[in-house]
Amino acid sequence: MSSKIVIVDYGMGNLHSVNKAIAAVGGEPLITSDAESMSRAEKLILPGVGAFGDCMANLAGSGLIPVLQDYLHSGRPFLGICLGMQVLFEGSDEAPGVKGLGYFQGQVRKLSTALKIPHMGWNQLQLRNSSPLLEAAAGEYVYFVHSFHAEPQDQSIITAVCDYGMEVTASVGRGSVQAFQFHPEKSSRAGLGLLRAFKEWQP
Repeated sequence: MSSKIVIVDYGMGNLHSVNKAIAAVGGEPLITSDAESMSRAEKLILPGVGAFGDCMANLAGSGLIPVLQDYLHSGRPFLGICLGMQVLFEGSDEAPGVKGLGYFQGQVRKLSTALKIPHMGWNQLQLRNSSPLLEAAAGEYVYFVHSFHAEPQDQSIITAVCDYGMEVTASVGRGSVQAFQFHPEKSSRAGLGLLRAFKEWQP
């Protein structure tokens, strides 16, 4: 079983931490902005830190949107992290009028809570629908940093939530495409367990 995992470099994202975490679980990470390497990847991670509009502009400017669209429909394992999860949806309150990748129907909305925004720190996962990556994650604490969360049209793609004065979408997934709002690379033992599950996953 190959453990090569391509990490998309589009000029934003916590690339070093993700790279280090994948290596720590025995994977062979490759950070690249090369479209050809992505299109041939056996497994792909789209990380993300920053703003929705900037992310989509960078992806468009790099010519990577069609490459990602093709990959998402290829049946090969894909993991979106944080902003890399949000751009899988149709759009975001953060950047009105900017189209996301649209793999999942629904919008990314600003958190509506009396608690401090951004939602930053550790929170407990509550599993909702089946995910091949979350089988051992019930009740685990993982690390979040975000002000927006996904509201999918199809609630059955929500694989985990957490409570932050409201129900926050913590992860989503359908088939070979899975995504986390939280940062597994910053989530200590629990996060490494999730990345190990991704490394070993064969859809």
